Amino acid sequence: MTRRSFYLLIIPLSLSAFTHLWNPVGFPDIFYDEGIYLRRAMHLLGGFGPQESPTFYDHPFFGQIFLASIFKTIGYPNFLNPTSSIHSVEMLYIVPRVLMGILAVIDTFLIYKISEIRYNSKVALIASILFAVMPLSWFTRRILLEPIQLPFLLSSILFALYAIKAGNNTSIINGNYDKVRRIKMIKEIMPILLSGLLLGLAIFTKIPAITTIPLIIYLILVSYNIGHQRWKLLGIWFMPVVLIPLIWPVYSIAVGQFDSWLNGISYQIGREKVSLLQNLSNLFRIDPILLLLFIAGLIAAAVKKDLFILLLAIPNIIFLYIVGYVSFRLFIPLIPLFCITAAVMISELLDRVKNKSIYRVLSGGVIIIIGIFGLISTLLLVTTQVTAGQFQSTVFVSTYLKNFENKFHDKHEVTTAASPTYSWIFKYVFGNDNVLFNYRDILYEPIKTDNVLLISDDHFRQDIKSNKKLGQFYNNTVLLAAFNDTRNIFNEDNYPYYSMKLNHEGLEAIEIRIGNNTINS
Repeated sequence: MTRRSFYLLIIPLSLSAFTHLWNPVGFPDIFYDEGIYLRRAMHLLGGFGPQESPTFYDHPFFGQIFLASIFKTIGYPNFLNPTSSIHSVEMLYIVPRVLMGILAVIDTFLIYKISEIRYNSKVALIASILFAVMPLSWFTRRILLEPIQLPFLLSSILFALYAIKAGNNTSIINGNYDKVRRIKMIKEIMPILLSGLLLGLAIFTKIPAITTIPLIIYLILVSYNIGHQRWKLLGIWFMPVVLIPLIWPVYSIAVGQFDSWLNGISYQIGREKVSLLQNLSNLFRIDPILLLLFIAGLIAAAVKKDLFILLLAIPNIIFLYIVGYVSFRLFIPLIPLFCITAAVMISELLDRVKNKSIYRVLSGGVIIIIGIFGLISTLLLVTTQVTAGQFQSTVFVSTYLKNFENKFHDKHEVTTAASPTYSWIFKYVFGNDNVLFNYRDILYEPIKTDNVLLISDDHFRQDIKSNKKLGQFYNNTVLLAAFNDTRNIFNEDNYPYYSMKLNHEGLEAIEIRIGNNTINS
């Protein structure tokens, strides 16, 4: 890497570190699924195995394996000495949120290198700055499978691009077969094998990563002129891509839960359909500039037949359309594609300027304008506080349970019903007894205590609308405390605050309620 390239790389990395690591527990809110993945990691950390439930399979294991490995290495959560205080509970979330921020900075680096190798340093700089500062990238701040998956996915593409360079260099050596054999391991097989291993891990994190397979097959096939050589290397690449994700179904067979695995796959495929166009419309309102640039860049890529962009975009679009259940999370792996596609188009438009003086001014001006606009838009979001009520609720319940236990000892017990956002803390950090993994567990198993403590947040209230039994449970409780209803602070129809529509679990009222056990009567 030249000194100029190093200095150029520092710009997006610095911006990315700022936007992704600033205020990690203030914005966004603590999402329901974040609690699920942290709970599974803590379950694994406790020595209970990678599969939490013997009857419910939804995603492969690598997400919780990755988190649990990091937690084990740093001694989390014990090194925090957690207590029932706001600061202590915030720290329980700040550690994994900072980890997500670090992964986002790594993503920025990978986007830069991919763009630099495939195109040029100008595209690399623009693409990585877009990823660092545009509002859509706040999705990567949450503790979800997609932000964990993304660096493995991007690294797989990067090593496939390194394989192209290796193939081109090898083909130059005419007839020197001994030398070719000596450099084969490093120059050919290693990038291919690493690409396959990384994509295998990405798929082992979440299945939609399979949409990257067509692109990498294309990159491998165009890298080598010798027919038998390209097919041999493709076979080497495919082995880890297939074998690593197979650990998931093989595990279910080994523990006698293959029927549960099949039922879980069927459930994921058959989930309620959500319009792809509707979700794209929501993305457009969150980040209209990036989406417009991407659409224009995709059209330009189709005209130029840029297969790198097209083979990354088309399989993903087809997959999202076929699956039907489209959540904002599924767009996280597409954000680098949005940024690279937009950067290629911007770079090509700038290249049409023939006057060198005007070209330099325009190039610098465009990069500065994009950086400032995106940075201001993102700062308006990441400097907000939308999680206060969630942490206050956690502290209140933890304190209440402690006081309840001290007062009644074994005479009376209480079951805590809450979303995974809270339940993993009560169960695995504070060691409370009778904590349900999820409030929905009351639908499937009897409550064994006389009293029930409920945390009713926006997610719970949405579920009440479709489940009468949950509504009955709610109506048989009385209010103990209520925390913030701040959803009206932000005008969600104005840019960039449309993002707050995805933060209602932290913004809307959170109630702490208690009642007698009447749900099973």
